[in-house]
Amino acid sequence: GCGGESSEPPAEAAYDWGLPAWAPTPRVPEDNPMSARKVELGRRLFYDVRLSGNQTQSCASCHDQTLAFTDGLARAEGSTGEAHPRGAMSLANVAYSSTLTWANPLMTQLEEQALVPMFGEEPVELGLSGKEAELITRLEADARYPALFAAAFPEDAAPVSLQNITRAIASFQRALISLDSPFDRHVYGGQRDAMSEAAKRGMDLFFSERLECFHCHGGLTLSDAVDHEGKAFVEKPFHNNGLYNVGGTGAYPTGNQGVYEITGMRSDEGRFKAPTLRNIAVTAPYMHDGSLKTLDDVIDHYARGGTLTTQGQWIGDGRLSPNKSELLNGFLITDDERADLKAFLESLTDETFLNDPRFGDPFKAEAAR
Repeated sequence: GCGGESSEPPAEAAYDWGLPAWAPTPRVPEDNPMSARKVELGRRLFYDVRLSGNQTQSCASCHDQTLAFTDGLARAEGSTGEAHPRGAMSLANVAYSSTLTWANPLMTQLEEQALVPMFGEEPVELGLSGKEAELITRLEADARYPALFAAAFPEDAAPVSLQNITRAIASFQRALISLDSPFDRHVYGGQRDAMSEAAKRGMDLFFSERLECFHCHGGLTLSDAVDHEGKAFVEKPFHNNGLYNVGGTGAYPTGNQGVYEITGMRSDEGRFKAPTLRNIAVTAPYMHDGSLKTLDDVIDHYARGGTLTTQGQWIGDGRLSPNKSELLNGFLITDDERADLKAFLESLTDETFLNDPRFGDPFKAEAAR
């Protein structure tokens, strides 16, 4: 705003995150404070197919609430059918993420990130490149949007703008808080019976030095790139987990080489973000390229200390990669322990979040009324 009295009604003064008492407040950029009206506008935009060039896809096409805002595909597919090199990441708790994509340490703001699927051309996702004016015209012609934008951005003379579209979508994404899994209720909420005995044993394994899972999947989001209000040091780590070792040189498949594509440093080859493990049981397939289909495949990968690729063009033994994280040494695990570990991973599923009507498709909700 421009100082002076805010024209927003007092009810909008403080946004209610609906956080449990133990959870920290996400960090929010000063130029886009949270408000219920922005979140509601952002939700509508998130589910609106008019945000793609050919009006066939919305943000929600690749980020489905029932799949913790992933899409069930190994690699995301854009509105024109073009395959993305990587899978769609979960948006659960994205407000707490210090970095937002699989392999770009520089992408740290949701407002900025929204422009990539909208206007990116390599690959085409929503396919709006060159259609900025058309997008604004589409939204201004709608019966609802002009008033919703005006309410969400009362200080703007022309509120229906690309900047406000990205601000509203970012606000909706920040609202996607998932902290009500059996794991949360047990560990933070003190409900001793919220997790099964098997899941509790699996949790002990997960946090053990023998398996070492927690080094890369620790903290509030079970991902090590966490940020929130009052956090002094913000981690932005990326890891090579030995998924590939093409030709024994540490190389990863062309076009999917991790942080190396940003920095050009060979030591960054194959380094990717450790995604959140919250709701992991519903977000298969796994890894940045969906190459591991099941939780068992993932456990096999880490138990072996890297994946062995024996056919196709990317042959190599990831266990022997010169770039692999020193935390990945493999481990022995019994069948009973494996079952316990999977029970723990399944206890990270937040059914409340996956079914919360506040995050669902508003167009479907209106049609059902």
